[in-house]
Amino acid sequence: MPTPTHHSRDPLHGITLERILRELVDKYGWLEMGERIRIRCFQSDPSIKSSLTFLRKTPWARSKVERWYVDDHWKALREGLDPGSGLPGPDQADDGGGRSAGR
Repeated sequence: MPTPTHHSRDPLHGITLERILRELVDKYGWLEMGERIRIRCFQSDPSIKSSLTFLRKTPWARSKVERWYVDDHWKALREGLDPGSGLPGPDQADDGGGRSAGR
């Protein structure tokens, strides 16, 4: 009999804060991040390192970043996009004839 696997209900399970931050920076850039979440580490000479340091010490700010990531990730999935890039997912790829391969 197979051993049951435990599935975490935490949508961030296994995703590091650094990965979250890098994906948001790649997708939105520091300017938009600083406008959405008004913290100095996103607005003044931003870097991954300084932002990670601040977010690890500031629970309310980390929570906002994680919530944004989760909301953005699930929105992309609902729209059939790859959450990391915003591009069509594998089942939504164009087959060359202007149609989605998955349809």
